[in-house]
Amino acid sequence: MPAVDESRIDFETIELFFFAYRDFISDPDAILARIGMGRAHHRVVYFVSRHPGLMVSDLLETLQITKQSLSRVLKHLIDSGYIRQMAGAKDRRERRLYPTLAGRELSLALSEPQSLRIAHAMENLTPGNREAVKEFLKKMRGRDESLPPADDV
Repeated sequence: MPAVDESRIDFETIELFFFAYRDFISDPDAILARIGMGRAHHRVVYFVSRHPGLMVSDLLETLQITKQSLSRVLKHLIDSGYIRQMAGAKDRRERRLYPTLAGRELSLALSEPQSLRIAHAMENLTPGNREAVKEFLKKMRGRDESLPPADDV
């Protein structure tokens, strides 16, 4: 490992991210635990509900994971009645994903406490500051393309 100048690391902001993320996912985690699911299920249900008809290949790209990582979670969600998988209308080789009514309801139940948490955190911000927060989060996106896809969702 190369030597790192510790004084250049923003530990305070890193810790704020750790704690914010921990708390942001705590409510959905509790809901998912009651039905025997985890964060991987949350991510899949979320994106399929937000983008009905999403192709499996696009979901893999969105989540930046391998097919093997997705297959177990997706099978569980399909078998449990939260997601439907259908062949594409034009290209039967395409696998398109759709939320069932139960899947849509689960996605909304998981997103509601997160949305309330965001609203509470932003309630005293000016519209300009809200936009600055969103811009900051957009700039935080992206990963090192030289790294392989993650092994879990």
